[in-house]
Amino acid sequence: MGTIQTLPGTRDILPEEIGYWQYVETITGQILGRAMYQEIRPPIFEQTSLFERGIGEGTDVVGKEMYTFSDRGSRSVTLRPEGTAGVVRAFLQNSLYASGGVQRLWYTGPMFRYERPQAGRQRQFHQIGLELIGSADPRADVEVIALATDILKTLGLQSLTLNLNSVGDRSDRQEYREALVNYFLPYKDQLDPDSQDRLERNPLRILDSKNQRTQEINANAPNILEYLGEKSRKHFDQVQQLLTDLGIDYQLNPALVRGLDYYTHTAFEIQSEDLGAQATVCGGGRYDGLISELGGPDTPAVGWAIGLERLIILLKQQQTVPNMCCDLYIVSKGEAAEAQALVLAQKLRHEGLTVELDLSGSAFGKQFKRADRSGAIGCLVLGDTEAATQTVQVKWMATKEQQELSQTELLRQVGELKAQIERHKATTGHSTHEP
Repeated sequence: MGTIQTLPGTRDILPEEIGYWQYVETITGQILGRAMYQEIRPPIFEQTSLFERGIGEGTDVVGKEMYTFSDRGSRSVTLRPEGTAGVVRAFLQNSLYASGGVQRLWYTGPMFRYERPQAGRQRQFHQIGLELIGSADPRADVEVIALATDILKTLGLQSLTLNLNSVGDRSDRQEYREALVNYFLPYKDQLDPDSQDRLERNPLRILDSKNQRTQEINANAPNILEYLGEKSRKHFDQVQQLLTDLGIDYQLNPALVRGLDYYTHTAFEIQSEDLGAQATVCGGGRYDGLISELGGPDTPAVGWAIGLERLIILLKQQQTVPNMCCDLYIVSKGEAAEAQALVLAQKLRHEGLTVELDLSGSAFGKQFKRADRSGAIGCLVLGDTEAATQTVQVKWMATKEQQELSQTELLRQVGELKAQIERHKATTGHSTHEP
Protein backbone atom coordinates (compact mmCIF):
# COMPACT_ATOMS: atom_id res chain seq x y z
CA MET A 1 0.00 0.00 0.00
CA GLY A 2 1.43 3.37 -1.05
CA THR A 3 1.84 6.36 1.19
CA ILE A 4 -0.99 8.89 1.40
CA GLN A 5 -0.29 12.08 -0.56
CA THR A 6 -1.75 15.59 -0.43
CA LEU A 7 -4.77 16.25 -2.63
CA PRO A 8 -4.21 18.17 -5.90
CA GLY A 9 -4.09 21.90 -5.26
CA THR A 10 -2.92 21.55 -1.67
CA ARG A 11 0.59 21.58 -0.27
CA ASP A 12 2.48 21.38 2.98
CA ILE A 13 4.11 24.54 4.28
CA LEU A 14 7.31 23.11 5.70
CA PRO A 15 9.48 24.51 8.51
CA GLU A 16 12.11 25.70 6.01
CA GLU A 17 9.49 27.98 4.41
CA ILE A 18 7.39 28.98 7.40
CA GLY A 19 9.69 31.91 8.22
CA TYR A 20 8.36 33.74 5.15
CA TRP A 21 4.78 33.29 6.35
CA GLN A 22 5.53 34.40 9.89
CA TYR A 23 7.45 37.41 8.58
CA VAL A 24 4.49 38.53 6.46
CA GLU A 25 2.00 38.02 9.28
CA THR A 26 4.20 39.93 11.75
CA ILE A 27 4.75 42.92 9.46
CA THR A 28 1.06 43.02 8.51
CA GLY A 29 -0.07 42.86 12.12
CA GLN A 30 2.27 45.70 13.09
CA ILE A 31 1.22 48.01 10.25
CA LEU A 32 -2.52 47.35 10.61
CA GLY A 33 -2.29 47.59 14.40
CA ARG A 34 -0.84 51.09 14.10
CA ALA A 35 -3.89 52.02 12.02
CA MET A 36 -6.22 50.58 14.71
CA TYR A 37 -7.39 47.54 12.73
CA GLN A 38 -8.43 44.63 14.96
CA GLU A 39 -8.07 40.98 13.98
CA ILE A 40 -11.20 38.86 13.50
CA ARG A 41 -11.35 35.08 12.95
CA PRO A 42 -14.58 33.85 11.31
CA PRO A 43 -15.17 30.11 10.69
CA ILE A 44 -13.59 28.39 7.70
CA PHE A 45 -16.97 27.00 6.56
CA GLU A 46 -20.30 28.80 6.36
CA GLN A 47 -23.83 28.29 5.07
CA THR A 48 -23.72 28.11 1.28
CA SER A 49 -26.39 30.80 1.00
CA LEU A 50 -23.95 33.35 2.47
CA PHE A 51 -21.76 33.12 -0.61
CA GLU A 52 -24.62 32.70 -3.09
CA ARG A 53 -26.21 35.94 -1.86
CA GLY A 54 -23.00 37.80 -1.09
CA ILE A 55 -20.71 36.92 -3.99
CA GLY A 56 -23.44 36.38 -6.59
CA GLU A 57 -24.84 33.22 -8.17
CA GLY A 58 -23.73 34.40 -11.61
CA THR A 59 -20.04 34.47 -10.69
CA ASP A 60 -17.53 31.77 -11.56
CA VAL A 61 -16.68 31.44 -7.88
CA VAL A 62 -20.21 30.38 -6.92
CA GLY A 63 -21.04 28.61 -10.17
CA LYS A 64 -17.88 26.58 -10.68
CA GLU A 65 -15.32 26.84 -7.91
CA MET A 66 -16.86 26.40 -4.45
CA TYR A 67 -16.37 23.35 -2.25
CA THR A 68 -19.97 22.69 -1.21
CA PHE A 69 -21.40 19.68 0.61
CA SER A 70 -24.27 18.62 2.87
CA ASP A 71 -23.37 18.06 6.51
CA ARG A 72 -24.98 15.48 8.78
CA GLY A 73 -27.74 17.94 9.60
CA SER A 74 -28.62 18.16 5.87
CA ARG A 75 -27.36 21.76 5.77
CA SER A 76 -25.62 23.01 2.65
CA VAL A 77 -22.15 24.02 3.77
CA THR A 78 -19.32 25.67 1.81
CA LEU A 79 -15.64 26.04 2.59
CA ARG A 80 -15.07 29.78 2.34
CA PRO A 81 -13.84 30.83 -1.12
CA GLU A 82 -13.02 34.36 0.09
CA GLY A 83 -12.96 36.30 3.35
CA THR A 84 -15.22 39.34 3.03
CA ALA A 85 -18.61 37.60 3.17
CA GLY A 86 -17.70 35.82 6.41
CA VAL A 87 -16.47 39.01 8.04
CA VAL A 88 -19.68 40.81 7.05
CA ARG A 89 -21.77 37.93 8.41
CA ALA A 90 -19.85 38.18 11.72
CA PHE A 91 -20.36 41.97 11.69
CA LEU A 92 -24.13 41.48 11.39
CA GLN A 93 -24.60 38.42 13.62
CA ASN A 94 -22.65 40.00 16.48
CA SER A 95 -24.19 43.47 16.02
CA LEU A 96 -20.80 45.14 15.64
CA TYR A 97 -22.65 48.03 14.04
CA ALA A 98 -24.52 48.77 17.29
CA SER A 99 -21.67 50.86 18.70
CA GLY A 100 -21.78 53.16 15.67
CA GLY A 101 -18.76 54.60 13.94
CA VAL A 102 -16.31 52.73 11.75
CA GLN A 103 -15.22 49.12 12.24
CA ARG A 104 -11.65 48.37 11.13
CA LEU A 105 -11.12 44.61 10.90
CA TRP A 106 -8.49 42.29 9.43
CA TYR A 107 -8.18 38.54 9.03
CA THR A 108 -5.86 35.84 7.75
CA GLY A 109 -6.32 32.17 6.92
CA PRO A 110 -7.05 29.55 4.27
CA MET A 111 -9.62 29.88 1.47
CA PHE A 112 -10.82 27.19 -0.93
CA ARG A 113 -11.63 27.23 -4.64
CA TYR A 114 -11.71 24.34 -7.10
CA GLU A 115 -9.38 25.80 -9.73
CA ARG A 116 -6.65 24.38 -11.94
CA PRO A 117 -3.55 24.38 -9.71
CA GLN A 118 -0.55 26.39 -10.90
CA ALA A 119 2.24 28.49 -9.45
CA GLY A 120 0.74 30.93 -6.97
CA ARG A 121 -2.75 29.46 -7.30
CA GLN A 122 -3.83 26.50 -5.17
CA ARG A 123 -7.19 24.98 -4.30
CA GLN A 124 -6.42 25.68 -0.67
CA PHE A 125 -4.84 29.11 -0.66
CA HIS A 126 -4.25 31.76 1.97
CA GLN A 127 -5.12 35.42 2.24
CA ILE A 128 -4.60 38.37 4.52
CA GLY A 129 -7.44 40.84 4.18
CA LEU A 130 -8.95 43.89 5.79
CA GLU A 131 -12.39 45.46 5.85
CA LEU A 132 -13.19 49.08 6.73
CA ILE A 133 -16.91 49.06 7.45
CA GLY A 134 -19.10 52.09 8.01
CA SER A 135 -17.61 54.88 5.89
CA ALA A 136 -18.57 56.05 2.40
CA ASP A 137 -15.81 58.67 2.44
CA PRO A 138 -13.25 58.46 -0.42
CA ARG A 139 -10.59 58.75 2.28
CA ALA A 140 -11.57 55.25 3.42
CA ASP A 141 -10.80 53.88 -0.06
CA VAL A 142 -7.43 55.59 -0.03
CA GLU A 143 -6.61 54.55 3.54
CA VAL A 144 -6.95 50.86 2.71
CA ILE A 145 -4.95 51.24 -0.52
CA ALA A 146 -2.23 53.11 1.37
CA LEU A 147 -2.06 50.37 4.01
CA ALA A 148 -1.73 47.65 1.36
CA THR A 149 1.05 49.67 -0.28
CA ASP A 150 2.80 50.14 3.07
CA ILE A 151 2.70 46.41 3.78
CA LEU A 152 4.07 45.38 0.39
CA LYS A 153 6.81 48.02 0.39
CA THR A 154 7.82 47.22 3.98
CA LEU A 155 8.19 43.60 2.91
CA GLY A 156 10.64 44.85 0.28
CA LEU A 157 8.59 44.29 -2.88
CA GLN A 158 9.61 46.21 -5.97
CA SER A 159 8.13 46.69 -9.45
CA LEU A 160 4.57 47.14 -8.17
CA THR A 161 1.76 48.79 -10.14
CA LEU A 162 -1.54 50.03 -8.70
CA ASN A 163 -4.35 49.56 -11.24
CA LEU A 164 -7.41 51.66 -10.45
CA ASN A 165 -10.96 51.79 -11.76
CA SER A 166 -14.51 52.66 -10.73
CA VAL A 167 -17.44 50.34 -11.41
CA GLY A 168 -19.87 53.03 -10.24
CA ASP A 169 -23.03 52.43 -8.28
CA ARG A 170 -25.68 49.87 -9.19
CA SER A 171 -27.45 52.25 -11.53
CA ASP A 172 -24.24 53.08 -13.39
CA ARG A 173 -23.32 49.42 -13.55
CA GLN A 174 -26.68 48.35 -14.95
CA GLU A 175 -26.46 50.95 -17.72
CA TYR A 176 -22.91 49.84 -18.49
CA ARG A 177 -23.96 46.19 -18.45
CA GLU A 178 -26.57 46.86 -21.12
CA ALA A 179 -24.02 48.71 -23.24
CA LEU A 180 -21.61 45.78 -22.99
CA VAL A 181 -24.23 43.22 -23.98
CA ASN A 182 -25.18 45.32 -27.01
CA TYR A 183 -21.51 45.63 -27.95
CA PHE A 184 -20.62 41.95 -27.56
CA LEU A 185 -23.73 40.40 -29.17
CA PRO A 186 -22.50 40.85 -32.77
CA TYR A 187 -19.22 39.15 -31.75
CA LYS A 188 -20.83 36.33 -29.75
CA ASP A 189 -19.63 33.53 -32.03
CA GLN A 190 -16.06 34.86 -31.89
CA LEU A 191 -15.88 34.99 -28.10
CA ASP A 192 -14.27 32.15 -26.15
CA PRO A 193 -16.76 29.66 -24.60
CA ASP A 194 -16.46 31.11 -21.07
CA SER A 195 -17.17 34.62 -22.37
CA GLN A 196 -20.16 33.40 -24.37
CA ASP A 197 -21.52 31.93 -21.15
CA ARG A 198 -20.88 35.18 -19.29
CA LEU A 199 -22.59 37.37 -21.91
CA GLU A 200 -25.99 37.16 -20.28
CA ARG A 201 -24.98 36.25 -16.71
CA ASN A 202 -22.05 38.58 -16.02
CA PRO A 203 -20.82 40.46 -19.11
CA LEU A 204 -18.35 42.60 -17.13
CA ARG A 205 -16.27 39.46 -16.56
CA ILE A 206 -15.66 39.19 -20.31
CA LEU A 207 -13.27 42.11 -19.87
CA ASP A 208 -11.11 39.79 -17.71
CA SER A 209 -10.73 37.15 -20.42
CA LYS A 210 -7.22 35.94 -21.23
CA ASN A 211 -8.30 34.59 -24.62
CA GLN A 212 -6.41 36.44 -27.36
CA ARG A 213 -9.37 36.91 -29.75
CA THR A 214 -11.65 38.01 -26.91
CA GLN A 215 -9.00 40.51 -25.80
CA GLU A 216 -8.90 41.92 -29.34
CA ILE A 217 -12.69 42.39 -29.22
CA ASN A 218 -12.41 43.93 -25.75
CA ALA A 219 -10.05 46.61 -27.06
CA ASN A 220 -12.99 48.58 -28.48
CA ALA A 221 -15.56 47.76 -25.81
CA PRO A 222 -17.38 50.63 -24.07
CA ASN A 223 -15.40 52.29 -21.27
CA ILE A 224 -17.10 52.08 -17.88
CA LEU A 225 -15.72 55.49 -16.87
CA GLU A 226 -17.97 57.03 -19.53
CA TYR A 227 -21.04 55.62 -17.76
CA LEU A 228 -20.39 56.98 -14.28
CA GLY A 229 -23.06 59.23 -12.82
CA GLU A 230 -22.19 62.56 -11.21
CA LYS A 231 -21.94 61.09 -7.68
CA SER A 232 -19.75 58.21 -8.80
CA ARG A 233 -17.53 60.51 -10.86
CA LYS A 234 -17.04 62.87 -7.89
CA HIS A 235 -16.14 59.97 -5.59
CA PHE A 236 -13.61 58.59 -8.07
CA ASP A 237 -12.05 62.00 -8.71
CA GLN A 238 -11.54 62.46 -4.97
CA VAL A 239 -9.92 59.02 -4.67
CA GLN A 240 -7.45 59.88 -7.42
CA GLN A 241 -6.62 63.25 -5.88
CA LEU A 242 -6.04 61.75 -2.43
CA LEU A 243 -3.74 59.09 -3.88
CA THR A 244 -1.79 61.87 -5.57
CA ASP A 245 -1.63 63.78 -2.28
CA LEU A 246 -0.05 60.69 -0.65
CA GLY A 247 2.42 60.26 -3.48
CA ILE A 248 0.96 56.87 -4.47
CA ASP A 249 1.32 56.30 -8.22
CA TYR A 250 -1.51 54.56 -10.07
CA GLN A 251 -2.72 53.85 -13.56
CA LEU A 252 -6.33 53.85 -14.70
CA ASN A 253 -7.55 50.51 -16.00
CA PRO A 254 -11.17 50.64 -17.22
CA ALA A 255 -11.09 46.86 -17.86
CA LEU A 256 -10.56 46.16 -14.16
CA VAL A 257 -13.91 45.01 -12.80
CA ARG A 258 -12.95 42.38 -10.17
CA GLY A 259 -14.66 38.99 -10.13
CA LEU A 260 -17.33 39.37 -7.46
CA ASP A 261 -20.75 40.97 -7.80
CA TYR A 262 -20.61 42.95 -4.57
CA TYR A 263 -18.11 45.60 -5.74
CA THR A 264 -19.26 49.21 -6.24
CA HIS A 265 -17.32 52.39 -7.00
CA THR A 266 -13.56 51.96 -6.46
CA ALA A 267 -11.92 48.74 -7.64
CA PHE A 268 -8.18 48.22 -7.55
CA GLU A 269 -5.40 45.68 -7.94
CA ILE A 270 -1.73 45.84 -7.03
CA GLN A 271 0.33 43.82 -9.48
CA SER A 272 3.96 42.75 -9.68
CA GLU A 273 5.95 42.56 -12.88
CA ASP A 274 7.81 39.57 -11.39
CA LEU A 275 4.83 37.18 -11.30
CA GLY A 276 4.10 36.60 -14.99
CA ALA A 277 0.48 35.86 -15.89
CA GLN A 278 -0.69 35.60 -12.27
CA ALA A 279 0.45 39.14 -11.55
CA THR A 280 -2.05 40.32 -8.93
CA VAL A 281 -0.73 40.38 -5.37
CA CYS A 282 -3.54 42.42 -3.78
CA GLY A 283 -7.06 43.12 -4.97
CA GLY A 284 -10.05 44.87 -3.50
CA GLY A 285 -12.48 47.70 -3.64
CA ARG A 286 -15.67 49.19 -2.27
CA TYR A 287 -18.78 47.08 -1.64
CA ASP A 288 -21.49 49.42 -0.39
CA GLY A 289 -24.39 47.08 -1.16
CA LEU A 290 -23.17 43.82 0.37
CA ILE A 291 -24.23 44.36 3.97
CA SER A 292 -27.80 45.29 3.08
CA GLU A 293 -27.86 42.37 0.60
CA LEU A 294 -27.12 40.05 3.53
CA GLY A 295 -29.96 41.49 5.60
CA GLY A 296 -28.17 44.22 7.51
CA PRO A 297 -28.56 47.99 7.61
CA ASP A 298 -27.46 50.00 4.60
CA THR A 299 -23.74 50.24 5.41
CA PRO A 300 -20.85 51.28 3.13
CA ALA A 301 -17.59 49.33 3.26
CA VAL A 302 -14.27 48.90 1.47
CA GLY A 303 -11.52 46.30 1.74
CA TRP A 304 -8.88 44.15 0.09
CA ALA A 305 -7.16 40.77 0.22
CA ILE A 306 -3.51 39.85 -0.37
CA GLY A 307 -2.80 36.39 -1.78
CA LEU A 308 -0.07 34.91 0.40
CA GLU A 309 1.12 32.20 -2.00
CA ARG A 310 1.95 34.79 -4.67
CA LEU A 311 3.48 37.09 -2.08
CA ILE A 312 5.74 34.29 -0.81
CA ILE A 313 6.91 33.60 -4.37
CA LEU A 314 8.06 37.21 -4.61
CA LEU A 315 9.76 37.14 -1.21
CA LYS A 316 11.64 33.99 -2.20
CA GLN A 317 12.79 35.63 -5.42
CA GLN A 318 14.31 38.54 -3.55
CA GLN A 319 15.35 36.35 -0.61
CA THR A 320 14.28 38.81 2.05
CA VAL A 321 13.07 36.96 5.09
CA PRO A 322 14.31 36.76 8.65
CA ASN A 323 16.19 33.60 9.51
CA MET A 324 15.23 31.85 12.70
CA CYS A 325 18.51 32.57 14.46
CA CYS A 326 19.54 30.35 17.35
CA ASP A 327 21.30 32.27 20.12
CA LEU A 328 22.69 29.26 21.96
CA TYR A 329 23.04 25.56 21.18
CA ILE A 330 23.51 23.28 24.21
CA VAL A 331 25.69 20.19 23.88
CA SER A 332 25.72 17.66 26.74
CA LYS A 333 26.88 14.11 27.42
CA GLY A 334 26.35 12.00 30.51
CA GLU A 335 23.23 11.46 32.62
CA ALA A 336 23.89 14.27 35.14
CA ALA A 337 25.07 16.70 32.45
CA GLU A 338 22.04 16.04 30.24
CA ALA A 339 19.66 16.67 33.14
CA GLN A 340 21.42 19.94 34.01
CA ALA A 341 21.42 20.97 30.34
CA LEU A 342 17.63 20.67 30.18
CA VAL A 343 17.20 22.86 33.27
CA LEU A 344 19.70 25.40 31.92
CA ALA A 345 17.95 25.52 28.53
CA GLN A 346 14.58 26.27 30.10
CA LYS A 347 15.96 28.96 32.38
CA LEU A 348 17.71 30.70 29.47
CA ARG A 349 14.53 30.51 27.35
CA HIS A 350 12.64 32.16 30.21
CA GLU A 351 15.18 35.00 29.97
CA GLY A 352 14.20 35.56 26.32
CA LEU A 353 17.04 33.72 24.58
CA THR A 354 16.55 31.32 21.66
CA VAL A 355 18.07 28.04 22.78
CA GLU A 356 18.28 24.66 21.04
CA LEU A 357 19.01 21.65 23.23
CA ASP A 358 20.67 18.67 21.53
CA LEU A 359 18.67 15.60 22.57
CA SER A 360 20.52 13.04 20.48
CA GLY A 361 22.81 11.63 23.14
CA SER A 362 25.46 11.36 20.43
CA ALA A 363 29.17 11.76 20.94
CA PHE A 364 30.39 15.32 21.44
CA GLY A 365 31.84 15.42 17.91
CA LYS A 366 28.48 14.79 16.24
CA GLN A 367 26.73 17.26 18.54
CA PHE A 368 29.29 19.96 17.71
CA LYS A 369 28.66 19.40 13.98
CA ARG A 370 24.94 19.92 14.54
CA ALA A 371 25.72 23.05 16.54
CA ASP A 372 27.69 24.40 13.56
CA ARG A 373 24.83 23.65 11.16
CA SER A 374 22.28 25.29 13.47
CA GLY A 375 23.77 28.75 12.88
CA ALA A 376 23.91 29.32 16.62
CA ILE A 377 25.93 32.26 17.90
CA GLY A 378 27.21 30.39 20.94
CA CYS A 379 27.47 26.85 22.20
CA LEU A 380 27.14 25.76 25.82
CA VAL A 381 28.97 22.52 26.66
CA LEU A 382 28.28 20.27 29.64
CA GLY A 383 30.03 16.99 30.28
CA ASP A 384 30.72 14.90 33.36
CA THR A 385 33.28 17.40 34.67
CA GLU A 386 30.94 20.38 34.24
CA ALA A 387 28.08 18.44 35.84
CA ALA A 388 30.20 17.63 38.86
CA THR A 389 31.37 21.23 39.32
CA GLN A 390 28.07 22.91 38.28
CA THR A 391 29.92 24.80 35.53
CA VAL A 392 29.43 25.27 31.78
CA GLN A 393 31.79 25.93 28.88
CA VAL A 394 30.70 28.90 26.73
CA LYS A 395 32.05 28.67 23.19
CA TRP A 396 31.50 31.37 20.56
CA MET A 397 31.05 29.62 17.23
CA ALA A 398 32.55 32.19 14.86
CA THR A 399 35.68 33.10 16.83
CA LYS A 400 36.14 29.77 18.69
CA GLU A 401 36.70 31.78 21.90
CA GLN A 402 35.80 29.76 24.97
CA GLN A 403 35.33 30.50 28.65
CA GLU A 404 34.21 28.59 31.72
CA LEU A 405 31.51 29.93 34.03
CA SER A 406 29.54 28.54 36.88
CA GLN A 407 25.96 27.87 35.89
CA THR A 408 24.80 30.27 38.60
CA GLU A 409 27.08 33.00 37.29
CA LEU A 410 25.90 32.44 33.71
CA LEU A 411 22.29 32.97 34.75
CA ARG A 412 23.14 35.93 36.97
CA GLN A 413 24.98 37.62 34.09
CA VAL A 414 22.33 36.88 31.45
CA GLY A 415 22.19 40.58 30.52
CA GLU A 416 25.88 40.54 29.63
CA LEU A 417 25.38 37.21 27.83
CA LYS A 418 22.72 38.82 25.63
CA ALA A 419 25.03 41.76 24.92
CA GLN A 420 27.82 39.38 23.91
CA ILE A 421 25.46 37.52 21.59
CA GLU A 422 24.46 40.80 19.90
CA ARG A 423 28.13 41.80 19.50
CA HIS A 424 28.94 38.46 17.89
CA LYS A 425 25.92 38.81 15.58
CA ALA A 426 27.15 42.24 14.46
CA THR A 427 30.72 40.99 13.99
CA THR A 428 29.73 37.91 11.99
CA GLY A 429 27.10 39.69 9.88
CA HIS A 430 24.10 37.88 11.34
CA SER A 431 20.92 39.80 10.60
CA THR A 432 17.29 39.30 11.28
CA HIS A 433 16.67 39.93 7.56
CA GLU A 434 19.34 37.92 5.83
CA PRO A 435 18.48 35.29 3.17
